[in-house]
Amino acid sequence: MRAQAHQRERTHPHSWLLIGGRGAGKTRAGSEWVNCLVHGRPPFADGTRYGSIALVGETHGDVRDVMIEGPSGILVAARGRHPRYEVTRRRLLRDSGAVAQCFSSESAGALRGPQFDAAWCDELAKWRNAEECFDMLQFGLRLGERPRQLLTTTPRPTPLMKRLVADPAVLVTRAATRQNVHLAEGFLRSVEQRYGGTRLGRQELEGELIEDRADALWSRAALEAAHLPEPPEMRRIVVAVDPPATSRGTSDACGIVAAGIAVDGRVVVLADNTLRAAKPQHWAGAAVRLYSKLQADCIVAEVNQGGDMVTAVIRTADGGVPVKAVRARRGKWTRAEPVALLYAQGRVVHAGRFPELEDEMCDFGPDGLSDGRSPDRVDALVWAVTELTAERSAEPRVRGV
Repeated sequence: MRAQAHQRERTHPHSWLLIGGRGAGKTRAGSEWVNCLVHGRPPFADGTRYGSIALVGETHGDVRDVMIEGPSGILVAARGRHPRYEVTRRRLLRDSGAVAQCFSSESAGALRGPQFDAAWCDELAKWRNAEECFDMLQFGLRLGERPRQLLTTTPRPTPLMKRLVADPAVLVTRAATRQNVHLAEGFLRSVEQRYGGTRLGRQELEGELIEDRADALWSRAALEAAHLPEPPEMRRIVVAVDPPATSRGTSDACGIVAAGIAVDGRVVVLADNTLRAAKPQHWAGAAVRLYSKLQADCIVAEVNQGGDMVTAVIRTADGGVPVKAVRARRGKWTRAEPVALLYAQGRVVHAGRFPELEDEMCDFGPDGLSDGRSPDRVDALVWAVTELTAERSAEPRVRGV
């Protein structure tokens, strides 16, 4: 079986972190990697052979059933004569003298003492004593001229995972479930239809490392609970626009979010059509098209940055569109708090999946987004929800144009 692109080590780092969705081929990549190390085959074509290897899994059962004897394990992937697996001694022996010892994250102390020139760590994000076990392994990974380790895992936002992803010395590659061409099409259709766009799907199928910010106004769990598969009947719809001050490539995005009031009184978020680095005529055209598509009642536009120009640009795109200009009187966090409260009360829901919007919401803290970007999607969302609930709140103040 030929390795796919995401299963090949493109360089020769000390640490290679392969993050992938379920069934993306992580285990097979690990098995092939170990066999190549032992035999000195490409990508280790310099002839270097590794003779003392650590195999570390969540439990000893996982090492045996997945990493060694599993359908993508080392024994299946072995070329020529298979290694001898001594179950009671928890090790694999090669005729060349190479030994692969088995370890469990449940017993970090077992890694005190042994030394290795290579290690394969599987499902790192699931390890019980992850930090201690990983640290003990690093102290023992000291044999030979070029000791190295492969870390394969489906992601979870554990402290160790976040530290490794942020480490510039670690080669990080990613693979989605769909990249494995050997999976059944029916399986892919089924899981993508059911989990596509959800937090669980993005983690387990796309291999994304998704985390909540402790001081954010929204949480992933709350947004999952606010999801509707289809929009209900609407009695009013608005499109909110948070335009950027400029249209350069480094400018903020133009937030464009649509929401409506359902017949049951709940606010329903319907679309996120935010554009990046768009010229005024482009974002105005996108807002007008969304307005027409949803048969909205009006476009709500923040005018703090562009004043009357914002309204003029939208009306240039379509002179018949009602535009309501709004001006922020308070900071972004203060304006967003009442909207977050409506979410907590179950009065705002999402009809569909909006990953980029939800990422911003779960990363929006008192000092803005963690990477310093402007929360343009959140701003547009706040304007839309505030407009639809204006009868219950006097903030922010608006003026008609």
